[in-house]
Amino acid sequence: MLLKISGEAFAGDASGVDVTTTQVMAEQIADVSRAGVSVAIVVGGGNIWRGKRHEDAGMERATADYMGMLATVINALALQDALERMGVACRVQTAIAMHQIAEPYIRRRAIRHLEKGRVVIFAAGTGNPYFTTDTTAALRAVEVNAQAILKATKVDGIYSADPKKDPHATRFERLEYMEVLQLGLEVMDSTSMALCMDNALPVIVFDMAVPSNIRRVIWGEAIGTYVGRREPAAVGAANG
Repeated sequence: MLLKISGEAFAGDASGVDVTTTQVMAEQIADVSRAGVSVAIVVGGGNIWRGKRHEDAGMERATADYMGMLATVINALALQDALERMGVACRVQTAIAMHQIAEPYIRRRAIRHLEKGRVVIFAAGTGNPYFTTDTTAALRAVEVNAQAILKATKVDGIYSADPKKDPHATRFERLEYMEVLQLGLEVMDSTSMALCMDNALPVIVFDMAVPSNIRRVIWGEAIGTYVGRREPAAVGAANG
């Protein structure tokens, strides 16, 4: 599986990187990794840097995006540290070369790490401005032959409107790719959703704050919202 974690998830109730919150996330990841699931991760950087906000203030888009990529590396290193302190082998690969702290992204090397049971964290986005970390998640998932993208959020699925603002918002249990695009649901940007659709890659949106939810999703429980073409199946089915 490929797990997409937003930058905000690292902050907890504060800002920056909260060590305790990061450790809680790592515990769930370690749990499924020890169970034999190959785990790749893409992290965002919004807890440290919001490129769109600074672009609106007048900063050049490319510069703001590159700074956001660097923020994702900080989160990736924090998660790697938490996992390794639990005894889980982990590698960080970056789309922007920084050899002193991480490996450069090499597809075949990433696949080999996954085959050896190591968790692989992809940082620095695609290495290009104008692309989101959601697009990175879709791209890397296709490249390493992931069975699904698990998108961790702060809500228990996809809603018709913001459930915190609209008391009448309803949660979807299942959606087709085109429905997400046509309804303009803010799940993933259109580029990443189109890439998932073209490669029949399912996306499961769920609340990672609930303990053991990653395991429950992988083992096929009806958690969150499933986006895809066919009936959902247990992501971990191939692992027995």
